[in-house]
Amino acid sequence: MKHIHNQEKKQFKTLFKQEHIDDFEDRFNVLEVFMQTEKHVTSGDLINLLKENGYHLEPDFVKDTLKLMCRFGFAKKNRFNNGPVRYEHMHLGHHHDHMICTKCRNIIEFREEDLEDLQVQIAAAHGFHMLQHKMEIYGICSKCLKSRIQLMSLVMAKPGERLIIKDITGGTGARMRLMSMGLRIEDEIEVVTNPKQGQLVVALDFKRFILGRGLAKKILVEPAESMQK
Repeated sequence: MKHIHNQEKKQFKTLFKQEHIDDFEDRFNVLEVFMQTEKHVTSGDLINLLKENGYHLEPDFVKDTLKLMCRFGFAKKNRFNNGPVRYEHMHLGHHHDHMICTKCRNIIEFREEDLEDLQVQIAAAHGFHMLQHKMEIYGICSKCLKSRIQLMSLVMAKPGERLIIKDITGGTGARMRLMSMGLRIEDEIEVVTNPKQGQLVVALDFKRFILGRGLAKKILVEPAESMQK
């Protein structure tokens, strides 16, 4: 990786000077600090990293430099799950995809050759010539799964999770209401939507159920067995 970074720095010098980009030394400092981290950083993250390295540059200057780095192919910007814009290295000939934890927001890079080949085959089978692609897998990372409370209120669940209803608190009224809807203890449900406020939607046997947050708080669930393995 160090060899690749050295090549990137040489090309950066060549292209930026060739295009007569102003304030070259400061922009090169931005690139160097950017290359020091393997994380997906926001412009704010990069500004803080520059300060930690003794460079006090104006935020607008750093953002402009990032824009130029994207323009010349040294950085790539992403936006995961409607979050903030993040930047990562763009190394020529090195493609990877991402797994994003919806709990801690950690981003894991991965590359799977069999998957890459399969995507090319699928495109070809449809008479489609693929130029580029990206894959984003959203879920919960192993660290968050280990630290997670096994028995929790349904309102804490994330969209896409498969859960088993283990208990219903709140007395007979809450139990009867859920039973009249068609939800019972030991049912395995899937969380379809769960905004921070308002109603959430769960599914059981291809049927959707709309639940108010008050009622959802009374439903205690645990991850389905497939998620615990």
